[in-house]
Amino acid sequence: MDVHQSPVVDRMIQLDFEVDLVLTLGPLRHGPSDPTVRFEGGTVWRATRTPDGPATMRVARGRDGWRVTAWGPGAVAAAAGVPRLLGLEDRPEQLEMPAGRLRDVVARARGLRFGRSDAVMEAMVPAIVGQKVTSTEAQRAYRRLVDRFGEPAPGPGGLRLAPEASQIASLPYYAFHPLGLEQRRAVTLIRAAERAAQLEAASEMTPVAALARLRSVPGVGAWTAAETARTAFGDPDVVSLGDFHIPNMVCWALAGEPRGDDDRMLELLEPYLGQRGRVVRLIELAGITAPKYGPRSAVRAIEDL
Repeated sequence: MDVHQSPVVDRMIQLDFEVDLVLTLGPLRHGPSDPTVRFEGGTVWRATRTPDGPATMRVARGRDGWRVTAWGPGAVAAAAGVPRLLGLEDRPEQLEMPAGRLRDVVARARGLRFGRSDAVMEAMVPAIVGQKVTSTEAQRAYRRLVDRFGEPAPGPGGLRLAPEASQIASLPYYAFHPLGLEQRRAVTLIRAAERAAQLEAASEMTPVAALARLRSVPGVGAWTAAETARTAFGDPDVVSLGDFHIPNMVCWALAGEPRGDDDRMLELLEPYLGQRGRVVRLIELAGITAPKYGPRSAVRAIEDL
């Protein structure tokens, strides 16, 4: 496709709330080499699939709001979703933090919004790839997956589209092995792709029902469902249970306890019900980490998984 193709959509949108593009859209990017998303200062490029087809979208701050430019068959649909993507339905004012370090972080991160992409498979695939491995391993495997089975996105930008669900569902599990994905994660990817239509429909469900729909895929547990719901549904309450680091981080930040499990973490987050995921994100932004007593997890070869 001609990279100089004229955009299908080029418009300004106004929002009556502050948005920090990096903080808000950062969770859409899976590592600095993610070929589906690129940050350029105050501009974000994103390749996505919509019900109308693929699109490349560019969002940038303009004089009178946000300039949205989009290319491809799905350009109109992608542009229409930008307000929700930037957090139109988010309610950060519902979080009441006691005086202290985290309240100061809230004040500094006023532009942090929990936006929703409404693209369930685009969120779930990298979440499955990230199961039980280091972030470095997950980012490398996801980039290889997109490079191998994705396709060039419409228009300029040089981005790539993540693989279509139908393509993932058609592959044998061993086709993912060269990408760094062992049989367990590969089979989960295939199972999710086979149920893509049902998973995408979760966008119209209540949060509880949506999480249950995500977890109906064999191999998708609480952690993967939460990672998916955070970006696909913009859910500010979901907490990634089963994570190696998050319970320790939360317990240290909220109670001064250097170690904790999921149950203790949820107990400490109970006062923030409805906004628990936002509290976790604020703790991360504050740079609060629990003391490290042991060696870091090593990057492993696929043969060891």
